[in-house]
Amino acid sequence: AQPDFWRDQSAARAKMQRLARLQQELDQIGELDRLWQTGQEALLIEQLNQLEIKTFLAGPYDDRDAILSVHAGQGGTEAMDWAQMLERMYLKYFEKKHWPYQLVAETPGEEAGIKSATLVVAAPYAYGHLKREAGTHRLVRQSPFNADHLRQTSFALVEVLPQLPETSAVAVKDSDLEWQFYRASTQGGQNVQKVSTAVRLKHKPTGIVVTAENERYQAQNRKIALNLLKAKLWAQAEAQAKQEEKALKKGRTKAAWGTQIRSYVLHPYKMVKDLRTGHETGQAEAVLDGQLDDFIEAEVKLS
Repeated sequence: AQPDFWRDQSAARAKMQRLARLQQELDQIGELDRLWQTGQEALLIEQLNQLEIKTFLAGPYDDRDAILSVHAGQGGTEAMDWAQMLERMYLKYFEKKHWPYQLVAETPGEEAGIKSATLVVAAPYAYGHLKREAGTHRLVRQSPFNADHLRQTSFALVEVLPQLPETSAVAVKDSDLEWQFYRASTQGGQNVQKVSTAVRLKHKPTGIVVTAENERYQAQNRKIALNLLKAKLWAQAEAQAKQEEKALKKGRTKAAWGTQIRSYVLHPYKMVKDLRTGHETGQAEAVLDGQLDDFIEAEVKLS
């Protein structure tokens, strides 16, 4: 026993979370034995596939929670509507996986859709599963926003970051931070319209800006914003180490041609195709309803 274990609450919490994940893996192995003994072959194959996927998730912070953001790209109202469709797709996917999530910030579009949204996904290996969803997603469809229903191409950018542990090595100086507080545009609580509970945080050296507005109290939004900023700074450092400093200098790439990872075609035919793995399906509506497992598994195995 270590009598000083609980003195550092952050370190203790991180170790307990790690222990819980290891226990979950042991329980999963025990479940495999039970399925084998009872002859439940279909469930056994499914569980084995899940374990196989985990063997690929050995990168830094792959076992952590994830921060997923969607940003409308070029295309005005069309792109904002597409960004909201993507947000809905991921929410449906999280629900199918029984992954708890929290909307921490959302900026609505002027006419329809959203300009951006940020979600925190609290599930073991959420970051490992989702990190390859980062990139530009392209939609081709008949426009619902003009009378002629012309064919329209829209873009949206997905950004995925790990929820870093409080004990992470990412250091942020107070003097480098610029805090702004404002009234939330989303429903964070009954006091939203009375006091400035929402938070906008800027990292002055890099120009990175994050927001958090969905919690009821300013202190909670401050903590979320700081965690978001640290995750972005970590991602930027990783990109620099991989010679991608130019692409991620401002925390994101441009959502347009040339950076696409997946194409969603709803007209004149229906097809969703991943441009990295080659995986495709004609069941476009099912994908937009959260049927992403095949795409994500192909991404994980490609790495």
